[in-house]
Amino acid sequence: MELEFVIACIGVLPGVSGGGETRVERPYFDDVSPRNVSTVVGQSAVLRCRAKHIGNRTVSWMRKRDLHILTSHIFTYTGDARFSVLHPEPSDDWDLKIDYVQPRDAGVYECQINTEPKINMAVFLHVEDESHNPAPQPPVRSSAAAATIWGSQDVYVKKGSTISLTCSVNVHSSPPSSASVLWYHGNAVVDFDSPRGGISLETEKTEGGTTSKLLVTKAALTDSGNYTCVPNNAHPASVSVHVLNGEHPAAMQTSNRASSYLTSQLSCAAFTYLLSSMACR
Repeated sequence: MELEFVIACIGVLPGVSGGGETRVERPYFDDVSPRNVSTVVGQSAVLRCRAKHIGNRTVSWMRKRDLHILTSHIFTYTGDARFSVLHPEPSDDWDLKIDYVQPRDAGVYECQINTEPKINMAVFLHVEDESHNPAPQPPVRSSAAAATIWGSQDVYVKKGSTISLTCSVNVHSSPPSSASVLWYHGNAVVDFDSPRGGISLETEKTEGGTTSKLLVTKAALTDSGNYTCVPNNAHPASVSVHVLNGEHPAAMQTSNRASSYLTSQLSCAAFTYLLSSMACR
């Protein structure tokens, strides 16, 4: 009788089954991190998420305003290279890092575990306008470290074609990160998740440094302007992009050369006249 009572008690103990097997614990969030995070425009933000007992399940981060999956496991699913996941093995931390935070990044982000039903934890990111705060100090750059955009300083593309800009930096970032190079169109950071779509970035690390390639498909007239490649540890480089609506760039360049030639001819004539006047005296 006593033996039967002991067996019955063991069968109801937490984590132990009557057959001697340990019950698998369900995943949950270790809610010890702040649910509200504040940062300043241009700085980095880290949204913390600690997921316990996930087993073979996957932790993902989703941006609530557009339901965009940003990361899943250790992989990034956005063309915006500012986003990355921090997961030091073998920890339970799955933190979302956002580099060079912009005002549009403010809002709710959800850390999710793909259980059935799915469980999630929301974190709110508050972004303070830099106009109300001291400007962040620019990173220290070596005088020899510089970015170079391949090709001419003026790039001509037809409307509807693809703008392709390649920027090479002769130093490595430290620590290595795909977000070590930012692209600006005018004064704004290029938004890879904008409703326009068709904008992507390819970053490659080599022994000689970093190469960043910006692709803008289906070029529109509004895509014209100044594009700047800004490394976080080197001097930037810029080019001017002209999206043509039927004009031919060769004709524009020929016109410019003709204008320069006429100007030089007039200058020579004026100089010749001046010399002849002095000789007559």
